[in-house]
Formats: sequence, structure tokens, C-alpha cells
Amino acid sequence: MENLSDIKTIKTILKKHKFKFSHSLGQNFIINKNICPEMAKMSGANKETNVIEIGPGIGVLTKELAKISKHVLTIELDTRLIPVLKDTLCEYNNIEILNGDILKLDIEKIFNEKFNGEDFIVCANLPYYITTPIIMKLLESNLKIKSITVMVQKEVAQRLCAGCGKRESSAIGIAINYYSKPTYLFDVDKTNFEPSPKVDSAVIKLTPKKTKDIELLSEKLFFSIIKASFSQRRKTILNSLSSNLKISKDTLKKLLEKTNILTDSRAENLTLQQYGTLSNLIYKEMN
Repeated sequence: MENLSDIKTIKTILKKHKFKFSHSLGQNFIINKNICPEMAKMSGANKETNVIEIGPGIGVLTKELAKISKHVLTIELDTRLIPVLKDTLCEYNNIEILNGDILKLDIEKIFNEKFNGEDFIVCANLPYYITTPIIMKLLESNLKIKSITVMVQKEVAQRLCAGCGKRESSAIGIAINYYSKPTYLFDVDKTNFEPSPKVDSAVIKLTPKKTKDIELLSEKLFFSIIKASFSQRRKTILNSLSSNLKISKDTLKKLLEKTNILTDSRAENLTLQQYGTLSNLIYKEMN
């Protein structure tokens, strides 16, 4: 069994397939043999589990997932890596390789067909340049996702797990907290990759909520309010929302008071519940 985290092995495999790294696709391969087994273990995968992996690279994490799970469907955008993966993963009969763009695929149709409507987990070293769109596409789907364990940029991981009502809070962080419960698992130093990226990474786990913490009259308006609030986070919530949502300050002041939000509050000061309540009040006012 080849050690796909060994730099000499990696170079031999890539040379065999005449493969060169693509910076545009954010390709950095893991060279620490302990990281992927730990990721697979912490994802909760077992012999009864279906797994989705996105961006397998040469298959380091894929192998670890295949060892402990029932079925692994790995999705790779780069067509040049398909023959590499078929080579490195040939000893496993519970791995299926799909060539495609996760952001363009009909994931609900594909995943339901592959897993016969059964639930599954997601475990992946996500390409950093499209981390957020991938996570949000998964969370916004109607799929039976038990958990999403992913490696992302450390700064992004901190933002996603910051929660609400904190200085580190962000629009994407609030969206993540609306759909799931985020957990920060462990850091991964940039020296664990080849080629070494400019930033450190971290592994996080998102557990989708079976029932939302808040009931919304309009999810679209809710996310518009969050986006507007954080678009100019140095401004007060009153100024940000009045200018972005075209609501008079007088009307907005009354709605903020009903929600027990101070007019000089800023985006990061509000809790998820406050955003939800404010969203519902604004919806009623606009309709």
C-alpha cells in the first residue's frame, strides 16, 4: 500500500502521469501521514456510512475514508487527476470517482441516486478559493447530510465557528450557525502541504440542524438583512439597514426598539435570534 503522504511517492506518481500542479485550482497535497486518518476518524465515518468527498487530490483522504466507511463518492473537477485517482485507489472497491464541478452538479439528484436516498456525511479538504460556495450549497440543499467535516483556511475556520454576537462574527458565520452547529476541531500548519500554501489551515465540523432555532417569515429577507448589516460593519445597524434596504430611519428605529436592539449597535453585536426577530418585523412592515 503506497504512502500517499510521502513526498517522494507523490512526485513519483505525478511524474508517472505527467501531472503538474494548478495554482488556479488551489492544488496543495498533504504530506503529513497523520492528518487524513484523524480527519476521517473525527468525521464519524464507519462501516454503515456513505461518504461524499470533494477535491480528493491524489486520494490521501479518500483511502482513509474507504478503510472505515461503506461507500465513498469522491468528486474531482480536474480531469487530469482522474487517471491518477484510478491508479492510487485501485485496491478499493467501495470508492466511486466522479469527474465534475460540485457547484454545477445537480447534487440532490446525484447523491440520492448513488446512496438510494440514505443519509451520508461529507469529509473533504476543500479547494480554498471556493470553500464558502460549496459549504452553503450543501447546507441549503434538502439532502440527508449528517455532518460536514472539512479542512479550510484557518482564518475562514475561525470566522465560520465564531458564532453570533461576537467581534469575530461575520455574515457567513451567521448563515452557518443558522443551518448548523459548527465545531472547531484542530489546526493544520501550512508546512504539512506540498507545495506549501501561504496560509495555515484548520479542520472544522458542521452538524446540520434538524430544526432551526428561529422561524422565519422569509429566509431571503433574513439573509439580505445579514448581508446589508455586514456590508458596512463599521456603521451602526440603523445606518446600514436604512441605506441598504431603503427603510426610513424612523420606521427602523421603532422595529429595533421592539427587538431590544440599540440603534448604535453594529452587525457583530446582534444574536441569531435578534436577526430573526428583526427580519420578521421588517417583513411584516414591508408587506
